[in-house]
Amino acid sequence: MKLSTPARIGLRTVALLYLTVLLVVPIVTILWRTFEPGFGAFWASIRTPAAIAALNLSLLIVAIVVPLNVVFGVITALALVRGRFPGRRLLSGVVDLPFAVSPIVVGVSLIMLWGVHGWFGGIENTGIKVIFGLPGMVIATLFVTLPFVVREVEPVLHEIGTEQEQAAVTLGASGWQTFFRITLPAIRWGLTYGIVLTVARSLGEFGAVIMVSSGFPGVSQTLTLLVHSRYIDDHNIHGAYSAATLLMFLAIVTLLLMSLLDRKRPATETATPGSAP
Repeated sequence: MKLSTPARIGLRTVALLYLTVLLVVPIVTILWRTFEPGFGAFWASIRTPAAIAALNLSLLIVAIVVPLNVVFGVITALALVRGRFPGRRLLSGVVDLPFAVSPIVVGVSLIMLWGVHGWFGGIENTGIKVIFGLPGMVIATLFVTLPFVVREVEPVLHEIGTEQEQAAVTLGASGWQTFFRITLPAIRWGLTYGIVLTVARSLGEFGAVIMVSSGFPGVSQTLTLLVHSRYIDDHNIHGAYSAATLLMFLAIVTLLLMSLLDRKRPATETATPGSAP
């Protein structure tokens, strides 16, 4: 459908206004409130022991969640694309479950499973504290980030097919050799995007984590929980904006890395899908 010039200008104006109201205004407001007292106040706010501990905990959760999601995400994607087994459609639906279920519901479910009176609550008798500790926060983050690697890798596997893998097996390659030399190079960009999305969601997750965290500063308080605590509990408005700015900075760094990888993609990918570099 060919649009007239006024119609195109009108659509662009509406889109820009929508993005401005939805993204630009909130970001500018946060930055203004953060740096209004000066950079020194911002630096002092993010250098407190609570802020440093929250940053370290957030990065620790990312460091645990991303490798687990990579391993099980790739395995799940391979099972959904290459496998033919009963319950395959059910597994595909379970992968998308985090998109449909509220994170708060996820947190409540984890408490019912891993809490003191939950189905697996007896594990606390061994000294392992799941709920209100790091394991519970990791499990909650794993659940909400489950689909990203799977759904980014899955279409790439569909696209490359199985011809090169079958050829490698015919030439005597083992299963691991076929995976690392044929399959993994072919899915590397889908896997990269899945990792970036997992990192971004892990850093910003709030609803599920707050349900399974004690929220104590320096113990089980992530950056998102620090923002909530400073704003709601401590009424430290500037501290909340400073923590939010730090979180936003991490998100921007993640997006910049994704953009750099996207620019590098045409120069490193070969013409034949699935061929090793």
